[in-house]
Amino acid sequence: MFLHNLKYELLTSLRARDLFIWLMIFPVILGTFFKIAFGSLYEKDTVFNTIPTAIVEEEKNDTFRDVVKSIEEADEPLLSATWTDRDTAMKMLKEGDVKGVIFVSSESTDEQGDESFSSFAGAFGFPTATTKLSLSVASNSTESTILKKFIENYMVRERAIFDAAKNNPADVQGVVDALSKESAITTEMPLTDGNHDPFTTYFYNLIAMVALFGSITGLHIAVANQANLSPLGARRCCTPTPKFKTMLAGLTGSYIAQALCVVICITFEVLVLGVDYGDRLLFVYLAGVLGGMVGVSMGFFIGSIGSLSLNAKVGISMAVTMPCCFLSGLMMGDIKYILEQNAPIINDLNPVAIVCDSIYYLTVDADMSRYWMKLLSMGGLIVVFVALGVMVTRRKQYASI
Repeated sequence: MFLHNLKYELLTSLRARDLFIWLMIFPVILGTFFKIAFGSLYEKDTVFNTIPTAIVEEEKNDTFRDVVKSIEEADEPLLSATWTDRDTAMKMLKEGDVKGVIFVSSESTDEQGDESFSSFAGAFGFPTATTKLSLSVASNSTESTILKKFIENYMVRERAIFDAAKNNPADVQGVVDALSKESAITTEMPLTDGNHDPFTTYFYNLIAMVALFGSITGLHIAVANQANLSPLGARRCCTPTPKFKTMLAGLTGSYIAQALCVVICITFEVLVLGVDYGDRLLFVYLAGVLGGMVGVSMGFFIGSIGSLSLNAKVGISMAVTMPCCFLSGLMMGDIKYILEQNAPIINDLNPVAIVCDSIYYLTVDADMSRYWMKLLSMGGLIVVFVALGVMVTRRKQYASI
């Protein structure tokens, strides 16, 4: 009898129009909009790329040329230089072929007229005059800021070497070594090997939203087992089949249907939208499926309370789910982090945030301990919602059917 009920619960769930709209069509449309809106923002604004730069030598400077050449030979060069004249450089800047134009000249100093100093500095390869660098950019951007800092850094270091060569030539090599050591002490150490794109959390939240929309199918199970809410519930209460077995078959069928919707959502994100979940995709599916069970169980609990109509309970379910989605960051990406700093208990109790965090931890943590903790939290919510729903539904008595 259980398998018979399970079969028809599956067919009923898959034929439900609201299931098809909210759990299949709506996530596809919303995910596509997310991809259009956020798909390239991270690469454009955050990921560093070599900066195309035009350099205009108003006065020849071999030292600066050597520095730029060494930068271009690096594995991930800071800039890619085009040496040209002023007019061509400004045209390239206007047309967007380069991000900035560096003008190279020499500062006028008294030391430049000191022939003995110039002879000494030139013989040992030290600067005989400080370089004057200026920058032109089309607009304020990350690239322009980086170029500005590069120019400032170069001029400060060159001035330090220049002053040492002028005042105490014996210490010049020590100054050079110290500046070189200072440049080498900073190394890039990523906090995680996972996906660094902050906009990917919107796609995590989309999966969590689909999972919690399973509350719609859970509502149907509760309503279909209450004689005062539906004709089907009245018929079931007259059958000899234990109500618990009927509800268990209904929940199992809804879990399977919801799991299918979540799997479709994740697969669409990976294969069509190109969302990067790393090499733990199977665990992403596991988190999504378990989140779908949380949604169905929550809907089952909501549907078990009171004697409101199915449409009214659907409205209540949406009134619960959508604020949870908002507080998890589906509409406002920073809200969850604000809550984490000021009211972390909200994130700990929000089922949408729990599902979203499980996927987030999975993709950014080498250690999966936080991921498993979130899965345990989801398991606890499933047990609580189902137990309360069964308790409320089974205790209802009807004077007549």
